[in-house]
Amino acid sequence: MPEGHLIHRYAREQHADLAGRVPRLSSPQGRFDPGPYAGRTLRAVEAYGKHLLYHVDDRPVLHVHLGMRGLWLRYDDPAVPPRAGVRLRLATDAVAYDLIAPIRCEPLPADGERALRASLGPDPLRADADADEAVRRLVAAGGAVGAAVLDQSVWAGIGNAWRAELLFLAGVDPDARGVGPQTARRLWELAVRHLALGRDAGQVVSDPAAPDERWVYKREACRRCGAPVRRWTLGGRTAYACPVDQPTSSILH
Repeated sequence: MPEGHLIHRYAREQHADLAGRVPRLSSPQGRFDPGPYAGRTLRAVEAYGKHLLYHVDDRPVLHVHLGMRGLWLRYDDPAVPPRAGVRLRLATDAVAYDLIAPIRCEPLPADGERALRASLGPDPLRADADADEAVRRLVAAGGAVGAAVLDQSVWAGIGNAWRAELLFLAGVDPDARGVGPQTARRLWELAVRHLALGRDAGQVVSDPAAPDERWVYKREACRRCGAPVRRWTLGGRTAYACPVDQPTSSILH
């Protein structure tokens, strides 16, 4: 699933290309009705966690969630024909964006935007994120910290790859319970720093010195110490951890 860094990258690129313009909307797949948005100015493209919000003059907010397999394709030549499976095309005379395989592409009802925002925790990549609230939510979540950070109502935008790498960087076992404020703040600060690197690079960057490498995520051995990486199911996803660098006996203050 595309995680928060990629959603923010999409939003930044599309906002730069489309905001303040009147894009042409079409749905080659036929599963979205672009009619209500035709001829309207797209004011802003906003990311919140794993959600994209398109703010159009005098129209409901358009909500896109990519799910596990969704993506946006960008074309410098808007004359390039879209694939038959494109859910939504946004095009100007200079650029085209094609949306493929999202789980959501729909206008939000009158109270839908407020409800969506209320359902999400702080997003490490948003300027309006409240670090103190992020710490409070993680401390209050209880249970395994590796499950809590995947809960979008605790922190928005963290997925399985970032869970593995951020907990490694913090030296925290994903199964650890009873996270205290000090550990929660350290994790939040790591998320803010590294997701920004990932947004700018377009990929998970957990080691700026080796941006294409991972510490434990989908690795057989820890890249730091060489110990076999532990794998198990946690929060419905495969968890990864180094038994040396993320000891199970660690105390989380």
